[in-house]
Amino acid sequence: MAKKKSPPETLLLLPKWPSSAPIVDTHTHLASTFEAYRTRYKDHATVFDMVRAFYHNTTVEALVDVWCEAPVRTVWREFADSALTPEDRTLKWGGIDYWFVMGVHPHEAQHYTDDIENDIIAAMSHPRCVGWGEMGLDYHYDNSPRDIQRSVFRRQLVHAVKLGKPLTIHTREADDDTELILKDLVPKDHKIHIHCFTDSPEFAQRLLDYFPNLYIGITGVITYATNTDTSTVIKNMIPSSLRILLETDAPFMVPANLYNSIPELKGKRLPISHSAMIPWTADFVAGLTEGKWDAERVMIEARENAKRVYGI
Repeated sequence: MAKKKSPPETLLLLPKWPSSAPIVDTHTHLASTFEAYRTRYKDHATVFDMVRAFYHNTTVEALVDVWCEAPVRTVWREFADSALTPEDRTLKWGGIDYWFVMGVHPHEAQHYTDDIENDIIAAMSHPRCVGWGEMGLDYHYDNSPRDIQRSVFRRQLVHAVKLGKPLTIHTREADDDTELILKDLVPKDHKIHIHCFTDSPEFAQRLLDYFPNLYIGITGVITYATNTDTSTVIKNMIPSSLRILLETDAPFMVPANLYNSIPELKGKRLPISHSAMIPWTADFVAGLTEGKWDAERVMIEARENAKRVYGI
């Protein structure tokens, strides 16, 4: 079977969003996004070239890059060290604030070792590190045995809490165990980001009620017709403040409503997502508020929440 041809790379340079609201992507995988880009396109030779091209003339202000493999990918230090000074961030990142979190994903839990744990602990002292994660439980894929997932999740939480690091949590179809472990090991006032939430609204509400500094991560998956639970979580928050963080989980989950803005695609699909797509996710969220919020207000609120959780 012939390989499906990718849309022209120029279509990854999105239409300008009609707002000056800052974009903060609180969960992206830049190394994976660049690798996915390079399998289809060749214009940009480095991740820095790609970032500067994609976000030129956008309002992307800051990124939280997520490293969650086991063993830890050593390239993380090149990325983080390249963002140490304002001059470096201007030269390499086009003025975008680069931050990162590090942990071990539940898919990788079976590969967790003392050496990996020590590597993560060492990375926590880097000036651009703002949290521990993503970590958690995934009972949908069960790529690692559940007992090992729970053990590794607990180990990581203990260290993250001891260090005072915000938590980036992955949970999928593991509501009861995730809730039990978080309530057992995490102080009520700790800062928590439940990444890419797709589970039951009741579970979300229990976490929001118990942890006052917990925020729900919203990705482009909220725009998919197959996912109604995340939309219900948003509706339950109205008319009070939206305790959400906007994220991409790039290179995954291009917002479905983005295609309305790019008629040139004519039924094709973009092969990767990236941070400049967040306004379309915000616009979908705004539509759930029945006119109480617009996309700009959603982005501004999410940006303030990113400050509260990650201090960025």
